[in-house]
Amino acid sequence: MFKATLNDPEVFKNSMGVISNIIDEGLFKVDSNGLSLLSPDRNVIVVVDFKLLSTAFDEFEVEGEVNLGLNMANLMGILKRVKPTDKVTLKSTANKLEIIIEGNGRRKFDLPLLDLKVEKPPIDQLKFTGKADLESHILEEGVEDAGVVSDSVVLEVSPELFKLAAKGDVSSAELELKKGHDGLLNLESKSLVKARYPVDYLRKIAKACKLSKQVSLEFGNNYPIRLSFKEMDKMNLNFILAPRVSDED
Repeated sequence: MFKATLNDPEVFKNSMGVISNIIDEGLFKVDSNGLSLLSPDRNVIVVVDFKLLSTAFDEFEVEGEVNLGLNMANLMGILKRVKPTDKVTLKSTANKLEIIIEGNGRRKFDLPLLDLKVEKPPIDQLKFTGKADLESHILEEGVEDAGVVSDSVVLEVSPELFKLAAKGDVSSAELELKKGHDGLLNLESKSLVKARYPVDYLRKIAKACKLSKQVSLEFGNNYPIRLSFKEMDKMNLNFILAPRVSDED
């Protein structure tokens, strides 16, 4: 059994909004640490690694470990009915998740639990050689710029520079941040690190920029990238995105 209350439901609601654009179904685990999700998308191009910490809840009770298999579209259909001032209570039974919304009255929704089996992706084995921490809005704007001219974007990190670039048949877009720039919060690389990624997935991931003021990008040469968004004592949301390798690389 699991029961938890959020007096401020926005972090949960907005996180689920981003995740539901990427995966159709999610197997959530609830234990003493909080609520977590580790799942690849249907095409196994991106992995979602989400944690809503127990400290994010105003009340949190769980017996052992509880698994919640949920349809993400159905979950978001309910969460869209939640206002920022509402109190939300999540309560699990053997075959459903009750979502109670208290604001102007008390509303209750029942969401059936799905029997899902998800293999744990081996993301712990990843070793990254370059890292850049940015103000989130910079990534969001850079990805949107890239999407105007191409369906892929090249990211580069070197000891002195972060670069995001896209090139189409006739147009190109480029963003450069030199070490010391206000929007470039941290830069770690011993040499030039470069990889290409699909813009359509990055656009979906960049919607998480509204959840955190900064984002960490960790990647390697033609290697997966981990994009990390955090809110202290509340939420960790990571995405691991596969590189797009082409003749241009």
